[in-house]
Amino acid sequence: MEESLLIQFMGDNPGTRIIDFLIDNKGMDYSKTDIARGAGISRGALFKYWGKVEGFGVAKETRRYGKTRLYTLDTENEVVQELLNLEATLIKQAMETEHQKTMAEKHKQALPL
Repeated sequence: MEESLLIQFMGDNPGTRIIDFLIDNKGMDYSKTDIARGAGISRGALFKYWGKVEGFGVAKETRRYGKTRLYTLDTENEVVQELLNLEATLIKQAMETEHQKTMAEKHKQALPL
């Protein structure tokens, strides 16, 4: 599995994986079990980092059914908005880098031998 740009930039750890999963699935709500599975981490790792995720307001509870609570990315949170801006900047930078490589390769192919 290829690492996202956010994970490449911030480092591969459970906290970053949780945030990356929530950003990738913005607008959807998930149980903690589903978040752990989607982030590719153990439930133990999720619970170790979950206090920070909620504490900084990255995730918010959306609803409950039975004993299960569902959570989503809190896009109104200022920290989340900055994370979304960071991800957009990383994507833009990656696209520009790829474009430059493509143009350099086309220029190289166009040169006479």
